[in-house]
Amino acid sequence: MAPLLVLLLLLSGLLVSGLLLRQHFGRATLHRVIVEADTPAGKAFDLLLLIAISASVFAVILESDSRVALSHPHLFEGLEWGFTLLFGLEYVLRLLCTSQPLRYATSFFGVVDLIAILPSFLGLMLAGTKFFLVVRILRLLRVFRILKLGEYLQESELLWRAIVASRRKILVFLMTMVLLVVIIGALMYLIEGESGGFVSIPVGIYWAVVTVTTVGYGDVAPVTPLGRFVASIVMLLGYSIIAVPTGILTVGIQQARRRQEPVRRCPSCGKGGHQGDARFCHQCGNGL
Repeated sequence: MAPLLVLLLLLSGLLVSGLLLRQHFGRATLHRVIVEADTPAGKAFDLLLLIAISASVFAVILESDSRVALSHPHLFEGLEWGFTLLFGLEYVLRLLCTSQPLRYATSFFGVVDLIAILPSFLGLMLAGTKFFLVVRILRLLRVFRILKLGEYLQESELLWRAIVASRRKILVFLMTMVLLVVIIGALMYLIEGESGGFVSIPVGIYWAVVTVTTVGYGDVAPVTPLGRFVASIVMLLGYSIIAVPTGILTVGIQQARRRQEPVRRCPSCGKGGHQGDARFCHQCGNGL
């Protein structure tokens, strides 16, 4: 059977299945189960979906080992198509039960859902030895399914708001780090030179990045006493720098969390801004 015909049959089957399910259960019921996450049915659906996503990603990880893939070729092929059809049906149902399908399709998670199922369908059109490498690259996109997990993390929005609120501080920190590693790299090039392995300033910058981030590959290392003294200072500096982005994000998360908390107002004077554990108004003294 021609690959194009198989593709059309699969897509038609998903669409017909979605329409039949919507007709049987009703659009409101499907919306409550698939889209809404605060209902018992929605929570159960999300839990099952999380299990399916985790299993599909685990299968992709196992298939990347050639020994495991060759020993169970049909198993992984069957799992891949099973997960593809499952997530494809979920994608179709989300489009059919939402009031604004175009908005969902163009949203971040809508695009991720589409990317999660595209490689298998595109593999039908690109089948053959000539396009094997292209198909392998497309199949690696299946790992994007793991991004669907972010939709169900309760703190993801809070973390994103903290990053956005702290973007200028983070940008200043990164700019400072770039200037620092350039200066350190140039300094080590002057101290060590080609005899010490620092054949150019870019090599010195590479060593500075590796050292400041406390990775320490060891492929380039200073040999002179002065170079080792400077390297020791850079290593200690790297440990102290780790606390900077951590502190920036911590403050940003606390500020974002305070913005999410409801404003507690005094019932007597109407003064707001009370802490979550406050029992009395800090203006009039009456109980909250």
